[in-house]
Amino acid sequence: MEIRVEPLQPAERKPVAADPGNQPFGKAFTDRMFSMTYRDGEGWSSASVHRYKPFEMDPAARVLHYSQEIFEGLKAYKGPDGETLLFRPEANAQRLNRSAARVCMPQIPEEDFLAILKELLTAEERWVPSTPGTSLYIRPTMIATEPALGVHPSSEYIFYVILSPVGAYFKEGFKPVSLFVEDTYARAVVGGVGEAKTGGNYAASLLGGQKAEKLGYSQMLWLDAKEHKYVEEVGAMNIFFVFGDTLVTPPLTGSILPGITRDSILTLAKSLGYKAEERQVSIDEVIEGAKTGVLKEAFGAGTAAVIAPVGVLGYKGTDYSINDNQVGPITEKLYTSLTSIQTGLAPDPFGWVKRVQDL
Repeated sequence: MEIRVEPLQPAERKPVAADPGNQPFGKAFTDRMFSMTYRDGEGWSSASVHRYKPFEMDPAARVLHYSQEIFEGLKAYKGPDGETLLFRPEANAQRLNRSAARVCMPQIPEEDFLAILKELLTAEERWVPSTPGTSLYIRPTMIATEPALGVHPSSEYIFYVILSPVGAYFKEGFKPVSLFVEDTYARAVVGGVGEAKTGGNYAASLLGGQKAEKLGYSQMLWLDAKEHKYVEEVGAMNIFFVFGDTLVTPPLTGSILPGITRDSILTLAKSLGYKAEERQVSIDEVIEGAKTGVLKEAFGAGTAAVIAPVGVLGYKGTDYSINDNQVGPITEKLYTSLTSIQTGLAPDPFGWVKRVQDL
C-alpha cells in the first residue's frame, strides 16, 4: 500500500501534555490521523497520513441511518529503550475483518493494516507517552459513506485511524470498581452482532450505563438477553471471576465480544500455573459465591482498562463485596505480568509485542 504522509511544520504542532494520565480518557488527540476511501469496483485508494480534521459527510450517508460502522482499539507503549511498542496488532487486524464481514463491509488486508499503523505512529511518535500507566490509544474506524436511503450495504466507505494519549480508563486507576448488574435491558443476543465491534452494541449499552452511573456504580454487568440469568460482559470489558483457585470467564457464544485482552489473560494465566476455564456463569452462582467467600476475586479485562479489579456488585438493591473490596493476588499478578509484557519491561514468551519499526 502506498501511503502519502503530509508534512507538518513545527509551528503547526500542538503541545503534548506532560502527563496524559491527568486528563480525561480519550479527550485529547494528536496532530495527525490516517484516512483512505473505498468504492465498489475500485477498492481502497487515497491512503494518507494527514492533519487531524473533520470529515464532510452527506446527510444521507448510510452510517447515519443504518449504523454500518465498525472500530478497533489498541495501544502503543514507549518501551524501556525508547522504541514504540504495539501489543498483538495483528489480532486487531483480524478482528476488524471479522467485524467487517458481519456487517457487510470491505476487508483490509492484515499487512496493509499494519503498514498504516507503522506510518501513522512513526509520524506521531512524539505523542507516545513514557509516564508509567500511560499509552497512546489507537482507534481504527470504518464508516459507510454512500449517500443513499434504503437498507442495503454501502458502496462507499472511509477507513480512518485517530490517536489519543491516555492514562487510566477508570478514574479509580488500578483500584476496585463497582458494577451494577443489569437484569432488565440486554446488550446483545446470540446470532446478533454482539461478537462484532460495531457501534450499535455500544449504543445499546448507554441506557444501562447511565442507569448504573446514576446509582453510583462505575459500570454495568450484562446478563444474557434470553433469561437474564448468565453473566456475559461488562459495559466496556470482558469479565473474569476467581472461584476458589480457578479463573473463570463466560464462553464466546456469539453475543460476547472476543476480547484480545481476554484471550491474552487466558493464555497468560495458564502459563503462570493458574487453572483457567471458559464456562457459563450464572448470576446466582456469582452472588452466592460473594456471600460465602467462594468467589475470591473478580475483574474486567479490555484494551482501555487492561485489567480493572471489581470490588462490589450491586444486584436487586443489595451490594455484595468481593474480597473486602480489595485487589486480589491473582488479579494483581495478572495485571503486573501483562502490563510488564506490553511495555517491554518483562520477557515476551508469546511473541505478542511488536516494535513499530518492524511492522
